[in-house]
Amino acid sequence: MTAKADGAFRTISEVSKALEVPAHVLRFWESKFKTLSPLKRNGGRRYYRPDDVELLVRIRDLLYRDGYTIKGAQKLLTSGDDGEGRHTAGTAACHSKLHEALVLLDEAQADIGRIKAVLGGVRVGSAKQVLDSVS
Repeated sequence: MTAKADGAFRTISEVSKALEVPAHVLRFWESKFKTLSPLKRNGGRRYYRPDDVELLVRIRDLLYRDGYTIKGAQKLLTSGDDGEGRHTAGTAACHSKLHEALVLLDEAQADIGRIKAVLGGVRVGSAKQVLDSVS
């Protein structure tokens, strides 16, 4: 972060800059994640402990990198599960489903092409004629 000692408290602007998250977002996260409670001094000035900063990094990663919603991140953090490994397994499953969807899409496009070819040769007819000629 800065030239401060590792165990030193950080201001909201220092944490905001280090995490590349606006200060208003950090304040919002405080309202949503009850375990996040920086020390507040005169005038409401916030001082984040090293544990608070670690928690903020985890929250930022869950929301921005891993795609969790606030509610999902809350559940994950309160369950004690760190969520690591789930991201990789979920990604593999998504890739598999995406591949299946792309194969189905290719098949559907081929079917549409065949239907267009048949319809191009048909002037006016019933839907049954069209379906019979495709089969």
